[in-house]
Amino acid sequence: MQVNTLILGAGAAGMMCAAHAGPSVLVIDHAKAPGEKIRISGGGRCNFTNMHTDPARFLGQNPHFHKSALSRYTQWDFVDLVDRYRIAWHEKTLGQLFCDNKATQIVDMLRAEMAQVGADLWLQTSLADLSHDGARFVAELERDGKRHRITARHLVLATGGKSIPKMGATGLAYDIARQFGHRVTDTRPALVPLTFSDQRFAAISGVSTPVIAQANGTAFEEAMLFTHRGLSGPAVLQISSYWTEGDSISVNLLPGHDLASSLKSARRSQGKRNVTTALAEVLPDRLVTHLSADLHLDGNVGDLSDKRIDEITDRLRRWTLTPSGSEGYRTAEVTLGGIATDRIDSKSMMSRDVPGLFMIGEAVDVTGWLGGYNFQWAWSSGVAAGRAIANRA
Repeated sequence: MQVNTLILGAGAAGMMCAAHAGPSVLVIDHAKAPGEKIRISGGGRCNFTNMHTDPARFLGQNPHFHKSALSRYTQWDFVDLVDRYRIAWHEKTLGQLFCDNKATQIVDMLRAEMAQVGADLWLQTSLADLSHDGARFVAELERDGKRHRITARHLVLATGGKSIPKMGATGLAYDIARQFGHRVTDTRPALVPLTFSDQRFAAISGVSTPVIAQANGTAFEEAMLFTHRGLSGPAVLQISSYWTEGDSISVNLLPGHDLASSLKSARRSQGKRNVTTALAEVLPDRLVTHLSADLHLDGNVGDLSDKRIDEITDRLRRWTLTPSGSEGYRTAEVTLGGIATDRIDSKSMMSRDVPGLFMIGEAVDVTGWLGGYNFQWAWSSGVAAGRAIANRA
């Protein structure tokens, strides 16, 4: 069987590419259904993009590579597509856009876009062998217990990274990229909870509080959640992309609170009040109890000197912790790193060394912040590759 374009991976990037790649497209995936990451994202409502998408909110060895694709297919272009399909959506915090109803509406929309251009989709299909004969890619596929030989002028790697292996993530795109001479940067889990080997927060599991969390000079002001194994919540997931094993993180537990002034005022008017009671007005009481022994939060407010108040305040603003690790790819939302961008054309997403080979989405060394940014990269890079394929003579 001969096709113009073979796309490996029926996820966000792969399906978006198929909808723009012109005629004779075959998309394959090992899963039983397409877009499984879309389906489970956003609590089943899919945080499909972010109003504040900006190149500065993406990581990668080349901080400029992703600018081209993001500027030529923006968040507003995707919102227009969603609107054309009459999919109701709403904005949550920090510009995050979600479906009002089920995330499967986005999958259905992409499948409809593929159907309009006649793209074929083969599910429960695996890649047994892949080569290049000098003019075309030759793939041996296994489907329904049978072998199928496919030749294609274009090959698109859209199989994602290593995150969430229970859904079949394997890093296949990295192996294929290496096969064709491309470098792969170091990869690690990102947007992932951080863990502590001593399970020190087990007693306050479930407690959440607003914080400013910082790792290696980058900070995020959002909620932090204590878990049996460590720390999670948006603030921690965000800094996990900047944290490396062995590093400490800094947590400001008092964003927007002038605790020193409050305690000094309470010392005059409510001197007999317990220190922990006063702190429980600005922090969850279970967290105050957890911190009381380490910070020696005993006695009454009236007994606190200015120096002691400043010390308590400083400790709560600069709470330093050293995680032992992370939850790993098992729960990571994305993979940091991937196929190096130095030999990929930023406008077309095509290899500079192997004409007809395209790499898109999470497989590439471009990782966005939490909040819809990685989906936007999938849409933008998928469209960039698809349009380039459709325009190739």
